[in-house]
Amino acid sequence: MRLFVAIDIDDSIRQRLDDYARAMKARAPGVRFVAPGNYHVTLKFLGEVADSRLPEIQSALDGIRYPSFTFDVRGVGFFPNARAPRVFWAGIGHVDGECAELAGLARWVRQAFEPLGFAAELDFRAHLTLARNGSGRPKPVRGERAPEAFAQLSRLVTAEAPPEFGTMTARRFFLYESRLSPAGAAYTRLAGFGLHDDGAGSDAG
Repeated sequence: MRLFVAIDIDDSIRQRLDDYARAMKARAPGVRFVAPGNYHVTLKFLGEVADSRLPEIQSALDGIRYPSFTFDVRGVGFFPNARAPRVFWAGIGHVDGECAELAGLARWVRQAFEPLGFAAELDFRAHLTLARNGSGRPKPVRGERAPEAFAQLSRLVTAEAPPEFGTMTARRFFLYESRLSPAGAAYTRLAGFGLHDDGAGSDAG
């Protein structure tokens, strides 16, 4: 199983993101945009995991107690940068900067998995992927070059004012399974976990 942990996006924000992506796709045809149903904010990518480990993974996530919090989806950018774009993303944060609560939750998730032997990421950068270039990895694989369509997208974005997509409150996070195919990735919720000030636990996905 290919697993990751993420926060889902409110439908109203999802629609604004999709409207924006459609407008950009019309102006930069050839860019491979993410399906709107796959918009999410990744907290931790687990990778390929044996089915037999699912109970201990769910138990680790069920032990997390973290309050709900609000964040903005605003602005867009590229990994690693606009000059050599690999991933096109929408930003996550607040008007006055990054969302410390989101970074805190990601840290709790990371710490929950350390006893299980999962590697800890060196850097957490909150974002929501809108489009991928080539392999979709932040760094190119050997022999892979940025297509002109993605370069055109970069020029369009850097010349315009940052978009605003809305504000939402994160009340749950989810364990997802990702299945890859030539048509793209398909995500399935396996379990949901509550974010509440009273420290409520998990529920079915």
